[in-house]
Amino acid sequence: MNKAFVKESDHDDDDEAAALALAIPLGAKNYITPAGYQRIKDELLRLIDVDRPEVVKIVHWAASNGDRSENGDYIYGKRRLREIDRRIRFLTKRMDLAAIVDPSVHHGGDQVFFGATVTYRNGAGETHTITIVGIDELDPLNGKISWVSPVARAITKAREGDLVTLTTPHGAEELELLAVRYPAPAPD
Repeated sequence: MNKAFVKESDHDDDDEAAALALAIPLGAKNYITPAGYQRIKDELLRLIDVDRPEVVKIVHWAASNGDRSENGDYIYGKRRLREIDRRIRFLTKRMDLAAIVDPSVHHGGDQVFFGATVTYRNGAGETHTITIVGIDELDPLNGKISWVSPVARAITKAREGDLVTLTTPHGAEELELLAVRYPAPAPD
């Protein structure tokens, strides 16, 4: 069928948002670091103050050109406006659910909690360094894992030097915690 006759779904991003919302365990808070919360807030403000007004101008200009049914600027602009509005709703909900946790309160401690940067050695002798962050901050390629991930759950509350067991689909694996660090508190 010709793509011109197929209506695009307006709910694709809503489905994505629902999937991300389900990533938070039922009854749990959406823990986030102060830096992660600030990034979400900055993105939200940019969308509201910069991106949305620019697109509204383009849509207004395109609408003034006449026939909207074949006006690419108008059609694309309206689609982009819907995307921006969905993202604004999503970010607003995430900020409402956020519980900001400052990991620097544990600075100098050797026990693993939210916000810890942990270096561990797995059973194969490989060393990994990860930071436990909120669901909205995860970046596995840069060593930032969610507090609900299996590794984070396995090492939470353990101390530097402890051996913990991580259950994987391939069986149990022993992890040795080599170092636990937290960011220093901000100067007053």
